[in-house]
Amino acid sequence: MQVDIIIIGAGPGGYELAVEAAHKGRSVAVVERSHFGGTCLNEGCIPTKCLCHSAEVLDEVRAAGALGVETGEVKFSLTAAMARKDGVVEKLRAGIAALMQTPGITVVQGEARFKEGDPHTVLVDDTAYTAPAVVIATGSVTKYLPIAGAHGQRVVTSREMLELTEVPRRLAVIGGGVIGLEFASIYRSFGSEVTVVEYCKEILPQFDRDIAKRLRTSLKKRGIGFEVGAAVTEVRDEADGSATVVYSQKDKVKEVQADLVLMAVGRAANVDSLNLAAAGIDFTPRGIKVDADMQTSVPGIYAVGDVNGLCQLAHAATFQGYKALAHICGEPSAVRLDIIPAAVFTTPECAMVGQTEEQLEAQGQEYRALKSFYRANGRALSMEADDGLVKILATPDGGRILGAHILGAHAADMIHELALAMQAGTAVDGLRQMVHAHPSLSEIILAAARS
Repeated sequence: MQVDIIIIGAGPGGYELAVEAAHKGRSVAVVERSHFGGTCLNEGCIPTKCLCHSAEVLDEVRAAGALGVETGEVKFSLTAAMARKDGVVEKLRAGIAALMQTPGITVVQGEARFKEGDPHTVLVDDTAYTAPAVVIATGSVTKYLPIAGAHGQRVVTSREMLELTEVPRRLAVIGGGVIGLEFASIYRSFGSEVTVVEYCKEILPQFDRDIAKRLRTSLKKRGIGFEVGAAVTEVRDEADGSATVVYSQKDKVKEVQADLVLMAVGRAANVDSLNLAAAGIDFTPRGIKVDADMQTSVPGIYAVGDVNGLCQLAHAATFQGYKALAHICGEPSAVRLDIIPAAVFTTPECAMVGQTEEQLEAQGQEYRALKSFYRANGRALSMEADDGLVKILATPDGGRILGAHILGAHAADMIHELALAMQAGTAVDGLRQMVHAHPSLSEIILAAARS
């Protein structure tokens, strides 16, 4: 079968690209071996956020008495929360399936691999599909530490965490990144005793250190334990059905006992089944090598999303796909891949866009840090959400915003005002002169700009 574009993978980097390409009049074959939506929809962003919402509501109900709302005994059903999560996922899968019926799109169910010596021919079972442009959007798979017991009886990944039938009494989380912290926050609200063991000196190594440290403090107040600068060396199954996480910290060997252990040490590019080497496509353990247009070492072959290792975020995959499509179609692209917001849906939330203080210092870039705190904001106080801050990093003259970081309620929504300001080239003074509604959390951004 001959088409204009073959897309391998129907996650955010694949299905959005397919629809956009079809709207431009291109014929597209989308190859998917499992469910539409990729990791994000099926075992990542969406189901996790459903459980985040259940946790948030549970916390609010428990605290309702302080707001004058009397409730009876608070009960929580993990089974009901999981069922709701499954319903949301199915609804969104159906929505993507409807999009895949767009004229010009052919869906191929199965596992794709490149034909030996012919990177423009993709084989699915015994059928060959050929196109001048091929986009690899196969996403990522869970990483495991190379330690004894990494695949033990009590060790699970994020996928299994989304299918639990009971709340573990003690949960040990190996890895203090986004995945680990979100599940730590969720299951702490559900009633687990949670300990996070992180190899780096601070949680969220890719985030601004100030924000990460404050988030860790907030999560500790909620009862989550942290062991940072800790290298896990073994997970040992015990006779009573529990597990022991063994780790080294400051030259001392320590242990954490748990009923369940979440392996959350990151994700690796999903490339094993593609036959990349035979097609002449360069890749490393981090992912497929691409240029600024997402094109690989082979002209006409592109890689977007987690599989290229540049930025493991669903929205990054989508816009990398748009960038690739523009190049395929010979059109200019205004997509700014250096301005990609990121959020962590813990309680409280945190979000960022642009560069961190540590990155700016490493570059020798002079900057100013402008801050404002939630505790000084009327809306935050009225919401019982006074824990947090907004930090804006700008050039010394305030002419350019270099990065922005938020810890606190609705951080994932608020960060987009600052992302828009960066995209539009708005100076700090422009933010100062912009009228913000009162009372609103967005006034914290105004206060930071005016600080």
